[in-house]
Amino acid sequence: MSRKKKVKLLKKTTRSFFTYSLTAMLLSVVALYFITQYIIDDETQESLNSAAFRIEKLIEKDGSLINIHPIINTEKVTNLKSQNIKDTLLYDPAEEELEPYMELTKYREINGHSYKISVRAKMVELHDVLQAIVLSSIIFLTVFLSLYYLNKKNIESVWKPFFDNLTKIKGFSIQDKQSIDFEDTDIEEFSELNTEIKALTNKVIADYENLKHFTEDISHEIQTPLAIIQAKIDNAFDENQINEKQYSLLIDISNNARRLATLNKKLILLAKIENQQFKSSNKIDFTAVLKKSIENFDGLSELPILTKEMTPIEIYFDEYLAGVIADNLISNAIKYTTSGGEIIIKATNNQFIISNTGKTPIKNPEKLYNRFYKENTTKKSLGLGLAIVKKICDRFGHTIYYSFDDYKHVFKLTFK
Repeated sequence: MSRKKKVKLLKKTTRSFFTYSLTAMLLSVVALYFITQYIIDDETQESLNSAAFRIEKLIEKDGSLINIHPIINTEKVTNLKSQNIKDTLLYDPAEEELEPYMELTKYREINGHSYKISVRAKMVELHDVLQAIVLSSIIFLTVFLSLYYLNKKNIESVWKPFFDNLTKIKGFSIQDKQSIDFEDTDIEEFSELNTEIKALTNKVIADYENLKHFTEDISHEIQTPLAIIQAKIDNAFDENQINEKQYSLLIDISNNARRLATLNKKLILLAKIENQQFKSSNKIDFTAVLKKSIENFDGLSELPILTKEMTPIEIYFDEYLAGVIADNLISNAIKYTTSGGEIIIKATNNQFIISNTGKTPIKNPEKLYNRFYKENTTKKSLGLGLAIVKKICDRFGHTIYYSFDDYKHVFKLTFK
């Protein structure tokens, strides 16, 4: 689904007002022209009918013909015809040019004689009408632009508390433990919104603090019994009275205790990343951190770890988290490299690439970074290593991409 283009609130509202108002004004100008033309024609016809009626009465009274060029013309005729009205051009001596007239012609029988009565009225010229409408439009446009400007300023004034408070919300950080001090406003809806958001942020801060204390407490409470268990196991190993079966059981207990301790540390690390407790970023050389991590794994696995193009990658990052990324990706590669395979590591062009030999690609790569993800019920889960790597990348804006090329699982991490 395509995302809609984002538009500023004030721009959208003022644009809508401007568009609708301007459209309405243009339609009004067109309508004004036709309405004006209709009114002028209607009034002219009424005037002509009235003038023709008066002339009829004058002829009926004294029987004399009335001729006033170019507005009145009467004459005797032999046949009566139906009346008609038309537009015509006549020479006007006063103006010394042809002028548009509306002409009404009536045929009447008066005192036993047939008469043709023609009356004319000078029409308002088209350019005069247009000139008047253009002048009116200029006045309307001036008023419209003034209203548009005042409306825009009024909207900006009304929405100013909202935008000021929005800026404060954007600057809100849960780690600062400071509630948002909103601007007071006389608009009831904005005031209610500020109250609800303030209550919500206060609750978020309180929940964050409770979660933070919980993770710290649970870490301490779990590590202590695990340390005691490990100490008891070590003491049992020092006893000479245990048999081979007991020794094997103690080894299993010790391994699982260490695994539980490691799992506890990883879960706490995930919680700290999600709660944004890692905020410091210093300029580091990731390649140097990567080399230290490779040295730490040296001797722990029989698989060859080949390094290529290990050029410095200087970035602003938390050095501890950089080590976590390197350790988890190398550890994951060691675990899932097929027998007789190899691990290849590259660090160049702001990218860290690690590949390991494999038989088949991951079936659901989109689920690869889920916690304890399993390809199927027969395989053990991938644990938390990749989930931690993905969380760190998302938190600091880096990208990690998985692919399967030439029987190799490839993870490419690109730093921003």
